Amino acid sequence: MDSIILAIESSCDDTSAAVIKNGQVLSNVTSNQEVHRAYGGVVPEVASRAHQVDIVPTVNAALEKANVKKKELSAIAFTRGPGLIGSLLVGVSFAKGLALALDIPMIEVHHMQAHVLAHFIEAPKPKFPFLCLTVSGGHTQIVLVKDYLDMEILGKTIDDAAGEAFDKTGKLLGLPYPAGPQIDKLAKKGQPVFPFPKPKVAELDFSFSGLKTSILYFLKKQVKTHPDFIKENLEDICASVQHSIVSFLISKMEKASEQTGIKEIAIAGGVSANSGLRSALERKGQEKSWNVYYPALQYCTDNAGMIAITAHYKYINKDFTSQEVTPSARLGF
Repeated sequence: MDSIILAIESSCDDTSAAVIKNGQVLSNVTSNQEVHRAYGGVVPEVASRAHQVDIVPTVNAALEKANVKKKELSAIAFTRGPGLIGSLLVGVSFAKGLALALDIPMIEVHHMQAHVLAHFIEAPKPKFPFLCLTVSGGHTQIVLVKDYLDMEILGKTIDDAAGEAFDKTGKLLGLPYPAGPQIDKLAKKGQPVFPFPKPKVAELDFSFSGLKTSILYFLKKQVKTHPDFIKENLEDICASVQHSIVSFLISKMEKASEQTGIKEIAIAGGVSANSGLRSALERKGQEKSWNVYYPALQYCTDNAGMIAITAHYKYINKDFTSQEVTPSARLGF
């Protein structure tokens, strides 16, 4: 019998819905919230209210694109966490209501595990076991992936995430939110001529708070004597910041590979769309004989396609959740 699952993602500021049939994603529709650009970051209350407006038309668009009717659905999947509690509540509540109305099971999905499993939406797909660097605005982790639903965190950030370092730097440079893609674009035209100290963190963990502080002090010092320093050196500053963040990420992945002996290496999450990170990973992969993987761009940022593929494997195992489920802002593996 066919399994057709509607998946909903609402962990932050993107409302997304996808439909998957027997492991094949038929649609992946995302509604972005442009309103946050004016604030230079995501405003939780604004995000949750926007989800309430967007969720019905987004779900309808996903079903229509997949040519699937609600009565054909086998299950409803949703992001339980981690994320913004107000945003998660909208998605969880909608999933509960629809599942109850259709009398079909619900499947809860961990947002970060879904980023990892985005690799199984399209070929090429990594072989187990593999290492996945998950990098986003809120998380930076090295995950040992033993099977579809068997993962272990080997290292994580002890403070800020890589994506946050990009966005906060962009704010210092006067770039619009989200700044990551802007820094990536400008970095291609510049050179990493300004050195920033490499964070010193034990084992496979990460830290980006010190790097953000060093960038802040560097810019303040330069602007004090050269008021137009940022404007005149914007491309080189972006290239230098990106080089520092990327080289730190790659060095930790190299260490993880050496410790585990694993050469199947993947990246996922919003920052995995960064061209500098992809290029550096390719170069290191060639040097170390790694098999390197990254998802298609539409499955890097928050999207329901990754929720759908995770739900597919949970559906096979009949791993359903109850109507008593509640969202969790800090949901662990």
